[in-house]
Amino acid sequence: MRKNTLPASRIDEHGQVRVDLRAILAMAFPLFIHAGLQAVLNLTDTWFVSRISSQAVAGVGGVYWLILGLLLLVTGMGMAVQTYAAQAYGARKYGRAARSAWNGIWLAALTIPAFALLVWLGDRLVPALALPDGVGQSALDYWGPRFSGGPIAVAQTAVLSFFMAIGQVRLALSVNIVIAILNAVFNAWFIWGFGWGVSGVAWATTASLACGWLMAMTIFLNGSLRWRYRSRRFWRPQPKRIYAIAALGFPIGLSIAFDVLGLAAFQAMVTKLGAVQGAATQIVMMLTSVAYMPAVGLGKAGTTLVGQSIGAGRPDWARRVGNRVVGLTTGYMLAVGVVLALFAEFWMGLFVSASDPSGPAVIALGITLAWIAGAYQVFDGVHLGSVFCLRGAGDTRVPAILLLSMSWGLFVPLSYLFSFERGQGWFDLPGLGWGAAGGWIAALLYIALLAGVLGWRWFSGRWMQHGRLV
Repeated sequence: MRKNTLPASRIDEHGQVRVDLRAILAMAFPLFIHAGLQAVLNLTDTWFVSRISSQAVAGVGGVYWLILGLLLLVTGMGMAVQTYAAQAYGARKYGRAARSAWNGIWLAALTIPAFALLVWLGDRLVPALALPDGVGQSALDYWGPRFSGGPIAVAQTAVLSFFMAIGQVRLALSVNIVIAILNAVFNAWFIWGFGWGVSGVAWATTASLACGWLMAMTIFLNGSLRWRYRSRRFWRPQPKRIYAIAALGFPIGLSIAFDVLGLAAFQAMVTKLGAVQGAATQIVMMLTSVAYMPAVGLGKAGTTLVGQSIGAGRPDWARRVGNRVVGLTTGYMLAVGVVLALFAEFWMGLFVSASDPSGPAVIALGITLAWIAGAYQVFDGVHLGSVFCLRGAGDTRVPAILLLSMSWGLFVPLSYLFSFERGQGWFDLPGLGWGAAGGWIAALLYIALLAGVLGWRWFSGRWMQHGRLV
């Protein structure tokens, strides 16, 4: 393969191959914005819920991370399409890349029974959280409509992952822009037009995702993608390939899900302490998503570039370009963490209604939490950059095991210990009683350790022994 055909490469004046930072940024920027639009969706939903009441915000917050974790457990399998399609693209097997997208869509259809079961379980699981009076009903109203759109979310993830894998990131961006606009329109329509309250917020998300998937499929099946990738030819399901995508994607979904479910447990603990602590934590978490989701976009650029490099038979180049991606994610998260902490009072005020009697207390607590969350962002940048580059190499199992064990073996127990006094939680255990701040300190300790381990795995090159060409 010629040197100048490597992804994100350039030839310097001495004829040497160098990593082209501009090429990385050219790919990463649309993905950066693409993932950032998910943060916009989160903030939009939080703003609309805050127009209802602080109890509604606390109710959504009490189940938000649990719902998101269960969704990601399944949608992670759709994310595996990016690894398969990127490596097929790097090997110039374009039809195989399109076939990966179709098999991801068929995999989404197979998830319908699982999501139907989750909808049915809502009436049983949500009351078990024992949320405060007035908070539990909001949580239940949010549950069913969000899971109803689960299969659509998996199918959309599969198609957008294909776009990212072949470097057509602007296509994925255009779809997410439409989703973000429609989400705001549907929120206003369903909440104020139909009077659906909290359930209207969830239905708005589901409806906007459905419209986005239809748009993505229209692009996938027409134009240049139809001819170059023969996207209308490879629609038939292939059970072995569907299983292969699920096998690679399950550790991806498992790692993300258990990380998020750990946050769900933490959020449930804080919400149990009261509406003020629950609302403040939920708002700060939504604000941190402004940093988190664009960093995911940078990481996805790493998945594509590492996957394409390995598909081209150059793991050494995959390592070089991946190092740059990890540096970019960390630098970005540092910058946004500083801005979050320094201007916390302003950000909190945007999501607290002036007429809410609990508003001043929510803002005051949120300012304290924002400083801890700002430090969290830096380590999360190392974690995200490393794990997405490892994913491009097909190294998903070990990171999943590490994340699962640390999330539930360290973060969740420490959150309980730091947040509750004896008798405040679900179990009669001793605790420090630091409230919401204690839970955030536990989160900071957890992410620092996880970032150290995954960063070492990437930079040491251990993934070269365990990654695979899929």
